[in-house]
Amino acid sequence: MLRPTAVSVTPNDDYIISVKFDNGEEKKFDVKPYIKGDWYGQLRDTTYFRSVTTDGYTVTWPDGQDICPDELYSLSYV
Repeated sequence: MLRPTAVSVTPNDDYIISVKFDNGEEKKFDVKPYIKGDWYGQLRDTTYFRSVTTDGYTVTWPDGQDICPDELYSLSYV
């Protein structure tokens, strides 16, 4: 079975993103556990964090940070 893919994303306060999936589900995902080190640490900058977008598969940021699509769907909550 194929996992749902991200079709839209909206950044919220406290490093939470709202994701709409191609199966119609809308869920929230907490990005805070990923914000560490130099690469993902860029997400601490709230302006940069809010630049999140989707590539029609998962969520991404301008410098290439992304969330594994499996994790994005399975660790999201309603």
